Amino acid sequence: MTTTAAYDAHADWYNDYMSPDAGGDYIHRVHSTLGGLLGPGAGVCLDVCCGTGAHAAVTAGLGWTPVGVDLSRGQLRHAAARLPVAVADATALPLADASVPAAVCVLASTDVPDYAAVVGEIARVLAPGGRFVHLGVHPCFVGAFADHAEPGRLVVGAGYADRSRKGGGWNPAGVRARVGAWHIPLADLLSAALTAGLRLERTVEAGREEVPELFGFVAVKAAH
Repeated sequence: MTTTAAYDAHADWYNDYMSPDAGGDYIHRVHSTLGGLLGPGAGVCLDVCCGTGAHAAVTAGLGWTPVGVDLSRGQLRHAAARLPVAVADATALPLADASVPAAVCVLASTDVPDYAAVVGEIARVLAPGGRFVHLGVHPCFVGAFADHAEPGRLVVGAGYADRSRKGGGWNPAGVRARVGAWHIPLADLLSAALTAGLRLERTVEAGREEVPELFGFVAVKAAH
């Protein structure tokens, strides 16, 4: 995760922004996709970069016990009402090796400068046979290179291979205009899981229109 908590200054706004009521269809799509990827289970589900804990009800509703970690104390003020939390850098998780049966990271991959390192840490703390769910913005269609300003139309320009952090964006009221985003090409995203020793089990794309806005996968740690 970032060494500075960029979301601290926006924690109250983000808590409102990510509520199912305020977020509308988008948040419901996120939660529906997350639930479909994770599936039912028991035991701890580690919510890495949990933010305000906006997704805790989804994991809890599937039978898991959500526990969150994030670097932003401002966001954790809100998250603490939804799940047990700890302040932690996602590249140095305060958990023992092979200690949790499941982990999720939702809408946070673009908030960290080295997501591969985060996935590596998640793989370390996953128990054999444990599952990791990644769900984030679609790397091919959402980023500084993609303009969604015109309804029903997506304009993709140069810059897909640029992995640097970008601010601004087509939506001046959105998250990226406030905190910026690191771009992760699709190949890098999938390779992060494979390099960490995880086996990809399922991938999914989801969106409101024909062009998907979300991309997710389930990856499993070898049982032996």
